[in-house]
Amino acid sequence: MSEILPASSSFAFGDYVVFALMLLVSAAVGMYYAWKDRGQQTSGDFLMGGRKLTALPVAMSLTASFMSAITVLSTPAEVYRYGGIIAYSCFSYLLTMIVTSEIFLPIFYRLGITSTNEYLELRFSKATRLMGSVFFIVQTVLYTGIVIYTPALALSQVTRMDLWGAVVSTGLVCTFYCTMGGLKAVVWTDVFQVGVMLAGFLAVIVRVVILQGGISPILKDAQEGGRLNFWEFELNPLMRHTFWTVIIGATFVWSSIYGINQAQVQRYISCKSLTHARLSLYINLFGLWCIVLCAVFAGLCLFSVYKSCDPWTSGLISAPDQLMPYLVMDILGGFPGLPGLFVAAAYSGSLSTVSSSINALAAVTVEDLIKPHTNLSDKHLAWTSKGLSLLYGVLCIGMAALASLMGGILQAVISIFGVIGGPLLGLFILGILCPFANSKGALSGLVLGFALSLWVSIGSHIYPPPPELTLPLPLTTAGCNFTIAMTQNWTFTIAATEAITTLEHNIGSSSLLVDKWYSLSYMYFSPIGTITVVCVGILVSLFSGGTKQNVESKLTLLKEDTTLYHIYKYIKYTVLGKNGQLTSSKELSKEIGKTNLAFVDVELNSQIKCL
Repeated sequence: MSEILPASSSFAFGDYVVFALMLLVSAAVGMYYAWKDRGQQTSGDFLMGGRKLTALPVAMSLTASFMSAITVLSTPAEVYRYGGIIAYSCFSYLLTMIVTSEIFLPIFYRLGITSTNEYLELRFSKATRLMGSVFFIVQTVLYTGIVIYTPALALSQVTRMDLWGAVVSTGLVCTFYCTMGGLKAVVWTDVFQVGVMLAGFLAVIVRVVILQGGISPILKDAQEGGRLNFWEFELNPLMRHTFWTVIIGATFVWSSIYGINQAQVQRYISCKSLTHARLSLYINLFGLWCIVLCAVFAGLCLFSVYKSCDPWTSGLISAPDQLMPYLVMDILGGFPGLPGLFVAAAYSGSLSTVSSSINALAAVTVEDLIKPHTNLSDKHLAWTSKGLSLLYGVLCIGMAALASLMGGILQAVISIFGVIGGPLLGLFILGILCPFANSKGALSGLVLGFALSLWVSIGSHIYPPPPELTLPLPLTTAGCNFTIAMTQNWTFTIAATEAITTLEHNIGSSSLLVDKWYSLSYMYFSPIGTITVVCVGILVSLFSGGTKQNVESKLTLLKEDTTLYHIYKYIKYTVLGKNGQLTSSKELSKEIGKTNLAFVDVELNSQIKCL
């Protein structure tokens, strides 16, 4: 684009129609499954879809569940400010699916549990299960409220869409179809919403490609602006993003989501077979790649358009999350309906995440806190599940209102409660891979792991790392052809804060602990919690008699659970002989003769024994 002016467009009638249509379709899916399954009498049908779902819809639901509006808005802004190195998370997704498929999925599917925390009681104790449940509920309620509010704030400030009208309408629609249709409604609305998210991204990308004259100019601008920083292989763990921090850190983070988070586990164990469950994970992998790569390329498009006039530095917007909505209104404002499509894409991300969370919260509450202490019938448990879905939906809307009062600490809250997943991942790894681990080791590890990861997270916000570790890329306003009214905006404030922090470090007013420990990449917060839980759990278990306990084999990983074992078995008995030596078909024929398909040697052996 040759000239960049302040965007002045607002939502047109067609945009509201597209947005309302997305909400109506989502609500209609809930009504359909409420009518179709009106005779369902059990909480299992409501929470688990009767365990009859197939791989494809579950895979798309898995993709949508944690690809929230934060992904739609924040990932392009991340690429715009720090470069496309975040694309390496695609490799971490692959590692995550392998870990989930080979370690966690076989255990959960074999046990036939509804809540992942049931495993903690079977493997350790009731106290461990209770702690896991409380951690999950607190984390999910807070996270869900933020997921509702944050994109609504960013979008409303740019599109002039009513903030609380959008928050309440999306929250109510989401609560409605979760309460009416259960897991089936959640899964099939996720399928629809994934399509809307991709359509929103493509609308922006295609328009920018047309405006910039093709893909090559966009990549050229990104290269010249340092946004194609894929060759950062620095081993320094203090650097915000490198190849290693993204690969290692993101693998731990996403393993805690796909491997043990109730919202994800509840989907793939609702599949009708273990094969369908495994297949859903790997189909979901392609969905994740598509969305993340679209988001990364959208960030490169964002930079190509505003490389000479940054809207954030110039004061046209007040937060990086508003960059994508600003771009949409700038380049698509003259096409009624397309801005509405992008906003629908962002809110589809919110709906998919919130609906998954509400359904998971209801499942955990019923299975962990109500069912073990009551004698309710399946019919009453089903109605209780619906009531809890309604309750948690209202609670999440209330948390969105609370999030609006948090102001500048909103990002800190997301990071603080995000570190819960790391210690919980370590707890499940301890139970599945360490047969000698006992409840004393599990509880000790969980408490210390959570305390350590929380301490590091809070410290990183009190003592933010200096710019030489976060490496923000340069932005300019040299190409702006309008007067910049704000002489001291958010960018200036942050730069000043970072300079003061760096100066204090150089003077030596802070300790070595603050200089180094709190500057650790935020990607490593989850690995810290996981590794601490496993190490402490192993040591405490060994010193408290863990080696003397007998653990049921079904609660730990067996070699028969892994795909690698079945591949080895196939090679040994099909490609190689029983002795592990390669045997040709001619040699095999000479040794044992050709097999007559009508001859049953098992029956012959039994007859010989009888004689």
